[in-house]
Amino acid sequence: MINVAFVCLGNICRSPMAELIFTGMVKERGLASSFRITSFGTSDCEEGNPVYAPAKKTLIMHGVPGNHIAKQISLKDVINNDYILVMDSSNLLDLLRLTGGKFGEKIKKLRSFTSDPHDVADPWYTRDFEKAFADICEGCECFLDYLLKEKACAFEYDKRH
Repeated sequence: MINVAFVCLGNICRSPMAELIFTGMVKERGLASSFRITSFGTSDCEEGNPVYAPAKKTLIMHGVPGNHIAKQISLKDVINNDYILVMDSSNLLDLLRLTGGKFGEKIKKLRSFTSDPHDVADPWYTRDFEKAFADICEGCECFLDYLLKEKACAFEYDKRH
């Protein structure tokens, strides 16, 4: 099982969008049993809140189902995940502070797997939820392609068992 956590600031826009988009992608490819997918915020400012309404509306418009309740990431969550995919440089710095610089090999920017690595701009401020959605989708697709190459043996084993 591959444990993947998506992280943004409040866990109400970008990271839950990524969690739900990526969950749909792995289900479509018949790989759901190979993953545990979740998301977190670096801050507790939105803890307990649902996906922000404009983000939820964007997901629904694109046929992405699901719900999520915001929660803050802990050191235990970092330790218990194989990949921690952050949305921007600020999230990356927050996690490096939380971990004391440890576990850096598993903390990556989501879009670092694309041919155009850049931060996923926070739609809370930009109001451009479509751009965030497109950036997240591309990042998730490229990350999944990376995993399918790097972990091919594990996926073959899962298919047989």
